[in-house]
Amino acid sequence: MTEAAELPPAPEQAREVFGDRFADAVRYAELLAETGVQRGLIGPREVPRLWERHLLNCAVLSEVVPEGVTVCDVGSGAGLPGIPLALVREDLKITLLEPLLRRTTFLTEVVELLGLDHVTVVRGRAEEVMGKIQPVHVVTARAVAPLDRLATWGIPLLRPYGEMLALKGDAAEEELKSASAALSKLGAVETSILHVGEGVVDPMSTVVRVEVGESPGGVRFAAKRAKAARTGRARRRR
Repeated sequence: MTEAAELPPAPEQAREVFGDRFADAVRYAELLAETGVQRGLIGPREVPRLWERHLLNCAVLSEVVPEGVTVCDVGSGAGLPGIPLALVREDLKITLLEPLLRRTTFLTEVVELLGLDHVTVVRGRAEEVMGKIQPVHVVTARAVAPLDRLATWGIPLLRPYGEMLALKGDAAEEELKSASAALSKLGAVETSILHVGEGVVDPMSTVVRVEVGESPGGVRFAAKRAKAARTGRARRRR
């Protein structure tokens, strides 16, 4: 039996969540189960629980993303949560940021196949792209790193008064407590833990929200952004 054969049928909740994009969500699930496993982007044991644990778990993040904003999915990997979010929310402009070539190759293939015109794939590390991509309203991430380390990558990519939304597990509250000092230094002004996906996923998805003030990343990153902006203006004048 192939790994693709282990992919279960889409649950009824998927039709409700993905709506007109349901067929595209099914195709994405098939790609994860086939190509994703073959290229080592997800483990074969994840295939039977792709819908509940991965696609739906990520899609419900849309409940807390404001309308019409720009989003950067940091460490996008196989496209989670960025691609499910893009399928549900065509009003968003989403950047999938991923450093590994084999992953960005897969992401580019998926984006083209599914016609996700509002999604851009960028290869690079978060700390390398500052000044190369425009600051965004929302940074998303899932299973990338502990919250304190994730924040050092994600928060500097935000616009003033933006927010980072990190999908976390049962230890979310503990992570948030241990990261509080680091988050404050990075310009965070408010944090909260949200639960989304009621009636869709069980247990509900846990999201750590980190809202920043006028200096995302703190003073040091504000100086780096200013320098990058000056360099960009100088290059345009040449």
